[in-house]
Amino acid sequence: MRRKDDELNKVLRIGTRGSKLALWQTNWVAAQLRDRWPDIRFDIEIIKTVGDQVQDRPLDQIPVLGVFTKELDNALLENGIDLAVHSMKDRPTSTPEGITIGAIPKREDPRDAFIGKQAARLCDLPPNAVVGTGSLRRRAQARAIRPDLSFTALRGNIDTRLRKLDESDSLGGIILAYAGVHRLSLEEHVTEIFDLPQWLPAAAQGALAITVRDEDADVLQVVGAIEDKSSRAAAIAERAVLAKLGGGCHVPVGAHADVRDERLTLSGLIADLDGSLLLRETVEGAAGQAEALGAELGNRLLERGGDKIMAKLRGCE
Repeated sequence: MRRKDDELNKVLRIGTRGSKLALWQTNWVAAQLRDRWPDIRFDIEIIKTVGDQVQDRPLDQIPVLGVFTKELDNALLENGIDLAVHSMKDRPTSTPEGITIGAIPKREDPRDAFIGKQAARLCDLPPNAVVGTGSLRRRAQARAIRPDLSFTALRGNIDTRLRKLDESDSLGGIILAYAGVHRLSLEEHVTEIFDLPQWLPAAAQGALAITVRDEDADVLQVVGAIEDKSSRAAAIAERAVLAKLGGGCHVPVGAHADVRDERLTLSGLIADLDGSLLLRETVEGAAGQAEALGAELGNRLLERGGDKIMAKLRGCE
């Protein structure tokens, strides 16, 4: 039974990864919660994940589901923390039993950005230029624009990637999520922002997910104060596309939902690894039907040949 507001726990522990961006996001969430619950103390607990510890290979080569989330989920289930803050695009499409996404705050800009060294725009890079990104989705969309480009995986936080770009004689530029760049006030480095829906981001890119134990009504009440209805609808629709395709966050699938006046327009794509085949679909409907719209779009992509792309991708695993 839910307790009255004045009986809520006076200290809540927030779990987070330890990267500069993760800490920025968690401190932002904590500040929003403190504004609404001034009598509660929010303590931040840093938890290392597999993705933080394994830095010598691309993320799609780490055989763990939830490379940036599993340890935080475990800490939540074991009562080591009371809530956790995630970049929602890092979360698998299924949530462990006992955990729920208690709140999705207002979403940051979901677009991808290019930081160019040899040219300001991706399309203006010299022939056979090398672009830094480990994302199969970004590689496929870039190859669709410039088939001559080659790519190299780039791990590490945003500062590390910027340093690697600066020190490299071969990199023509790097592609990354604009949300992280903006949150860390590094926009001055961005030379191009890719337009929607021509270039689609990862599902739920730019959105934060606050996870809690699903039986903890008190904490659900606390985090619900910063819920953004439109951001949740968009994230649900986009992640439903990914779930229907049967892919995780490391497959060449992009999705973006635009929510206005209770209506949702969802664009999605699935691409072959070399960008030679790029399938797109768009659906529209009521925002309250976000998950069904995502499933519908995913089905359309599968029917047009996405099933063959996914089968080929699984054959590479």
